[in-house]
Order: sequence, then structure tokens, then C-alpha cells
Amino acid sequence: MPRGYSPLLERLIISFQCLPGVGRKSAQRMAFHLLDSQRDAGRALAQALNDAVNQIKHCGRCRMLTEQELCELCGDNRRDDSLICVVESAADVMAIEESQGYRGRYFVLLGHLSPIDGIGPRELGLDLFERRLASEPIAEAILATNVTVEGDATAHLLADIAARHNVRASRIARGVPMGGELEYLDSGTLSGALSGRRQIAIHQD
Repeated sequence: MPRGYSPLLERLIISFQCLPGVGRKSAQRMAFHLLDSQRDAGRALAQALNDAVNQIKHCGRCRMLTEQELCELCGDNRRDDSLICVVESAADVMAIEESQGYRGRYFVLLGHLSPIDGIGPRELGLDLFERRLASEPIAEAILATNVTVEGDATAHLLADIAARHNVRASRIARGVPMGGELEYLDSGTLSGALSGRRQIAIHQD
């Protein structure tokens, strides 16, 4: 711990560093800003974070973040039950919703296949995904995993599962660059990628 730092200040700085893209210097700026001039905002932030961590869970149907057993998207009976869009994260759901180009259902993987990190089909909830394909009137699974090597591998596994249930599998395409992550794409690009999706051909022996 640097000289002049109190233990609580150092703990706060280290805590901020758990956020993506936040290094030591950025964490210090956040901590100093809250303590120097925004203590009320800091208290509100601490309360909001505590409430969120203790009360928000994953939807029992799609695995979106929610305080309820089922999220608002799953509870909306105006959505198209014949379509299910599979994404890697809750942030991807929000990005697609903001594009206003999709009105079907969702399934959130909470990651992608990564054997080196111990992330396989079980960790991605693919048993729940398969149960939904078997029990719901789903005609098409839109595989909107990120356009990365890991995302493509995950999409192919999902397409195999869809094929077993006679569900058409399609992959987002147009406008998404290789290595692109959905949550960082603009709404127009993402809407075009959804509307320009292409079917995945699965060759079964």
C-alpha cells in the first residue's frame, strides 16, 4: 500500500479495479471524486450496489437479470414465441432491444465456450436451452453470439442442438466485423445484422 493511503481508501481503490477496463489510476480518480465532493452520491451508489447484488438474480426462463422469477421480457405476451435469440450476456439483450429490430424471445448464455477456462455446455445452461426448444413453439433460433472464434464455436454447438429439435438455426451476419461484440455496436448495424441473418447448414451423418 502506498504511503499516505488509509487502509479503507486502498480497499476502495482495489474494489473499483474489479470493473472491466478500470486500472489503478482510473480507480484512484473514482475514489477521490466520491470522497472529495460526492459523498452523498457515494452512499447512494453503495446502497444501489448492495440492493442489486442481493436482490437481482437470473430469470428462470431466459437467464436475463431480474428481481422476479421471470423477467419482463419473458412475461410480455406480445412477443413472438416462434423466435428465440441466443446471446452471450444480458448487455447483449439490452443492445438488441435498443435497436428495436427484434420482437422475439431470448436466451442468455452468460458466456461462451472456453474449455481452457472450464466453461462448457453445462456452464452455459444448454440443458435449459434444449428444454425450451423441446417444450416451446420455437421455429427459429437466432444465434447472436459474438463474432469471435469462441462465439462461432458456441454458435455451431447451438446449431447442432437446434437441428436435433428440427428448429432452424441462423447466424447474425451483415455489418458485424470479426471480433465484434454486440453490446458495442450501434443500433443500425445491429438491426441490419439481425435482419440479414443467414441459416446455418448442419450436416448430420
